[in-house]
Amino acid sequence: MSDERILRLQAIAEAALLAAGKPLTVDQLRGLFTEEECPARQVMEQALTRLAESCEGRGFELTRVASGYRLQIRQELAPWVGRLFEEKPQRYSRALLETLALIAYRQPITRGEIEDIRGVSVSSNIVRTLMEREWIRVVGHRDVPGRPAMYATTRQFLDYFNMTGLDQLPPLSEVRDLEQIGREIEKKMQAEIEFDTSAESAEYEEATGDAGASSETLH
Repeated sequence: MSDERILRLQAIAEAALLAAGKPLTVDQLRGLFTEEECPARQVMEQALTRLAESCEGRGFELTRVASGYRLQIRQELAPWVGRLFEEKPQRYSRALLETLALIAYRQPITRGEIEDIRGVSVSSNIVRTLMEREWIRVVGHRDVPGRPAMYATTRQFLDYFNMTGLDQLPPLSEVRDLEQIGREIEKKMQAEIEFDTSAESAEYEEATGDAGASSETLH
């Protein structure tokens, strides 16, 4: 494969990722080509490697997340770029972060099991917020009376926090309680630049209702 061909594929991949506004897989990028011109998977991956290298020293980078590849602002530049936007990233309540942490580490888990660990009830607003953000989903029902829903995280959760898998979460051996886990997750969150409006702000404020809950250890 000639350098000219790789450079052409690199340019097409860059344009597609900029236009898509969401992660794209290698196969999705290959699907942009006709059957006759479609590059082999290895060749497409080579073009993506070149694209990543070309981003060195620039304000954006090519990142691989759970749903594929995406171009994004470098995290270390977020404080400056964020000033372009009037609306600031939403701050999440301790209660929401603790609930999300429990789902991430203990999935699949029911609402009742979350409440048993945290020692307080889980606000319906928190569950609704996490569902609407598409960070969690129902993956089944526990085979007990009432058949409560079991929750697990989604690919969108991994994408948002720049992860390809749950193995990139802070190890439990290093994070001993829910509040600390919440802070670790929030660190990843604060590095992201939100482009959403504040239409959901009221829901997030409601989700702080049990922010005074005590943190139970995960062991």
